[in-house]
Amino acid sequence: MAEIKEKLKKKDFISDQDIKWCPGCGDYSILNSVQKTFPDLGVAKEDFLVVSGIGCSSRFPYYMNTYGFHSIHGRAPAVATGAKLANPNLSVWMITGDGDAMSIGGNHFIHILRRNVDLNILMFNNRIYGLTKGQYSPTSEQGKVTYSTPSGSLDYPFKPTQLALGAQGSFVAKTIDKELKHLQSMIRRAHDHNGTSFIEIYQNCNIFNDGAFSNLTDRDTKADKLLYLENGEPMIFGNDKNKGIILDGSKPKVVEIGKNHSVDDILVHDETDTLLANMLSDFTASPDFPEPLGVLYCSERPTYDDLMSEQMLNAKEQSSQNLDDMLNAGDTWEVK
Repeated sequence: MAEIKEKLKKKDFISDQDIKWCPGCGDYSILNSVQKTFPDLGVAKEDFLVVSGIGCSSRFPYYMNTYGFHSIHGRAPAVATGAKLANPNLSVWMITGDGDAMSIGGNHFIHILRRNVDLNILMFNNRIYGLTKGQYSPTSEQGKVTYSTPSGSLDYPFKPTQLALGAQGSFVAKTIDKELKHLQSMIRRAHDHNGTSFIEIYQNCNIFNDGAFSNLTDRDTKADKLLYLENGEPMIFGNDKNKGIILDGSKPKVVEIGKNHSVDDILVHDETDTLLANMLSDFTASPDFPEPLGVLYCSERPTYDDLMSEQMLNAKEQSSQNLDDMLNAGDTWEVK
């Protein structure tokens, strides 16, 4: 790992490339948050690697003054995994979108989570294909009218955090492009986690799906629509902090605090509880529940890269042969 010679600043991570996103795109705030947060992570600039797939979000490596790799559609997990295994000292950040990760890259996505490679995934979810001009995506709501679904989408959408939990993700979180302090805190939490960190970021596409998350960002409505998760704290929300989540038997329920229920009755968030995390992930796009933002689940388990290093070390200790001996052992022949 390289030595940090002087305190890094945001400007150290700004590249000389012209940004080619549409004016007003939510990608700008995510880029700004990453550039503001990276200097505080205690990582030398030359140890950062940004890997992306294909899509609007995947132009990210061009705009970061770090090492970067713009890979092919859906295959960023394979490139990011290879880089991390080849150089464990790297801080690897994979940038993807709902189409890139949930559609063509779906298979790679679930397996990188299952393997628990020590890297970070930021998935920009705008519920639309923006780069190819407005087709419905795997996270578009049912009935969504787009250029490719003029009569409305018939598909049931993925809930990305739920998919990540089903793939045994060890760190699953959600945030939104306009909540800058929250977004930056999630980036820091992801970096601190030893294993695959997955953050779903709601991101507004103001050209092809403008206002998709307006009920979560508008000043007049967001307090009643967002549930900020804090480990060990009761799940309270609302303009007056007068609403909360309880369990009615085994089912979650929204109640008003003060009417038959006190703060002591409200469910307390536990990041290590997989059942609770799955319940919260099911709140996504539900009219009956607030949208949970924060860390839904976080647990430590051995990473793929650590296990591989240990396996290779054991193999070397148990073998008396070097590579030359192995190549020349057994049946060999000479080509003339």
